[in-house]
Amino acid sequence: MSGLMIAAPASGSGKTVVTLGLMRALKRRGQTLAPGKAGPDYIDPAFHSAASGETCFNFDPWAMRPDFLLAQAERHGSGRLLLIEAMMGLFDGAADGSGSAGDLAALLGLPVVLVVDCAKTSQSVAALVSGFAAYRADVRVAGVILNRVGSDRHEAMLRTALDAIRMPVLGAIRSDVGLALPERHLGLVQAGEHGALESFVGHAADVMERCCDLDQLVVLAGRAPGPAVLPVVSSIAPIGQHIAIARDMAFAFSYAHLIEGWRGQGAEVSFFSPLADEAPSADADAVYLPGGYPELHAGALASAASFRTGTQSAAQRGALIYGECGGYMVLGDALVDGEGVSHSMLGLLPLVTSYAVRKRHLGYRRLTSLQPDLFSVPLTAHEFHYSTVVSEGAADRLFAAEDALGEGLGVAGLRRGNVFGSYMHLVDIAETGA
Repeated sequence: MSGLMIAAPASGSGKTVVTLGLMRALKRRGQTLAPGKAGPDYIDPAFHSAASGETCFNFDPWAMRPDFLLAQAERHGSGRLLLIEAMMGLFDGAADGSGSAGDLAALLGLPVVLVVDCAKTSQSVAALVSGFAAYRADVRVAGVILNRVGSDRHEAMLRTALDAIRMPVLGAIRSDVGLALPERHLGLVQAGEHGALESFVGHAADVMERCCDLDQLVVLAGRAPGPAVLPVVSSIAPIGQHIAIARDMAFAFSYAHLIEGWRGQGAEVSFFSPLADEAPSADADAVYLPGGYPELHAGALASAASFRTGTQSAAQRGALIYGECGGYMVLGDALVDGEGVSHSMLGLLPLVTSYAVRKRHLGYRRLTSLQPDLFSVPLTAHEFHYSTVVSEGAADRLFAAEDALGEGLGVAGLRRGNVFGSYMHLVDIAETGA
């Protein structure tokens, strides 16, 4: 497999911007890319797609089965350079210690390029990098990119220290305020909301072309194999034969592997924008409202009459209506925004949620369906939100949940007839015995 993992010792080291710049710089050279993101992330993949011009797929070493990861890497990377950005620090995983980007690199056989924030270090960089390089024999740190370098003298000190441990330096990037991305409570501001995204990515690519050895990076990635008979490993079964999926700035958090998996199992997929007051397709037998930032658009969603009536009509005619996280909140009776203003939602589930009082909910989940006609196998998922439940009415519960350590979290989600949802972002089928 031809590919690289761009990783770092810790979050905040600048690996996302480095990855974006490398993707665009390699694209300019005519390199066909297969962008990837390790772990449960929706925001970075949208930036990757913008930088590379290709769909970015997630590779989650905790929540995805190894055979699914391998099949997805083979299919996505066939004939292309697979470039995966790690999450957090290279060896940071779930609460049980598993599922790190290092685990993924070992499974896929990818060499690792370590992006090191050098703003507050000099010769000590050698101790840091040598520790990461020696930590696991099955993870190969093939080189480093020095980030936030202060001066020529600083760079020389860093390079001399790394020469002593024979670690290749593949780039040295100076501190640059133009390489900062805006953030909000769930991470980076979405790619579609970045008003100058093209110029930002272009600047990042210019920096990488000037400061990094792109030729050596391509050599490290290896030669891409030609087309082959590729494995197919099914993931979560489609929720309908024609699934209408909400997609806009309020509903941007859907996994490419889930949607492509539904297509691969024979489902038709169409898209609609609630923020543009579009209704789901009238012939859809299922509607999927993924996560996103509905709290930032609650007023617009409350006044979207066509979206409201169209989704309610779909429920009345028997279509399955499924919401995850933000989509789950929109299925409820009301959503209270950060200013304490209550907005009427779809009223399809007896649920009121609020951003007025925030509490972080974060972690991997294993789920057992309490509604086997909807999900017949155990699933993996993750949960990440700041909203709280104000009230829940009478309805069936959807899942029994436990965390990565196997500790029970009680029940989660609601079902009323053919409408169901929860805060859980579904990822894959759980391994047997997990």
